[in-house]
Amino acid sequence: MNQRFKNNKLIYNSVNGVDFLQFENLKKYDNILKHCFSTRKGGVSTGVYQSLNLSLNRNDKRENVIENYKLLTGALGIDFENLVLSNQIHDNKVKVVEEKDRGKGIICDSDIIGYDGLVTNKRGVALVTFYADCVPIFFFDPKEKVAAVSHSGWKSTLKGIARETIQIIINEFSSKPEDIEVVVGPSIMKCCFEVGNEVYEEFSKKYENIDLFAYRISNEKWKLDLHGMIKYDILSEGILEDNILLSGVCTKCNNDIFFSHRGDNGKTGTLAAIMQIL
Repeated sequence: MNQRFKNNKLIYNSVNGVDFLQFENLKKYDNILKHCFSTRKGGVSTGVYQSLNLSLNRNDKRENVIENYKLLTGALGIDFENLVLSNQIHDNKVKVVEEKDRGKGIICDSDIIGYDGLVTNKRGVALVTFYADCVPIFFFDPKEKVAAVSHSGWKSTLKGIARETIQIIINEFSSKPEDIEVVVGPSIMKCCFEVGNEVYEEFSKKYENIDLFAYRISNEKWKLDLHGMIKYDILSEGILEDNILLSGVCTKCNNDIFFSHRGDNGKTGTLAAIMQIL
């Protein structure tokens, strides 16, 4: 176990040289769910993408990224062909994914365009979303067997993608809020997430209690707590506080382990969140 994560309810795994994180509240459902959040360690990419880059939209070699996916899915114990990749535009749209969508975006063309969240109740469908400082949010209802993962950068947070995802899980699959487990995964944290007045003003319009989630560091700069705002939104949808795990891990502070857009000055690879119902 990586010592940095031993007290955070995070489980640091290294399987055949591939490093990835799992989360205590989801790990207890190992018999019906596979999940992980990748690190930058254990792949074959080189240069600024070293080594487990999972983006097909950067200048990395495609064959390297495909091999990275095969290494990670092998370590996780799922089939590479089951992956469904999202097309992220920093919005709040969430796509319900079916068995016919397996392989889209990685081994065949995809018509899943403009979505930052994926949700399914189908076995053997591996949901994939991407990160390099933005916030991964994992959702799982073990009773109705529904999994979702959403990409919540500051724009998607402002647009309420966490709430949108929960509403789809409830409305489309008859889930009850009290049954849903949530993880707010590693991302840039309030220690490092610096924004200008214009972004702060946008959040202050949405959150009347913005002072709980922001503090000024100069006349023109603020630091924002995305995790705090996302938790606030999740609680407002009826999720139990005991069912929410906040990772408390900053990708910029730990960019020896995670790719970080800000930590690597924009020249970096991409992490992935993966969930699959067994």
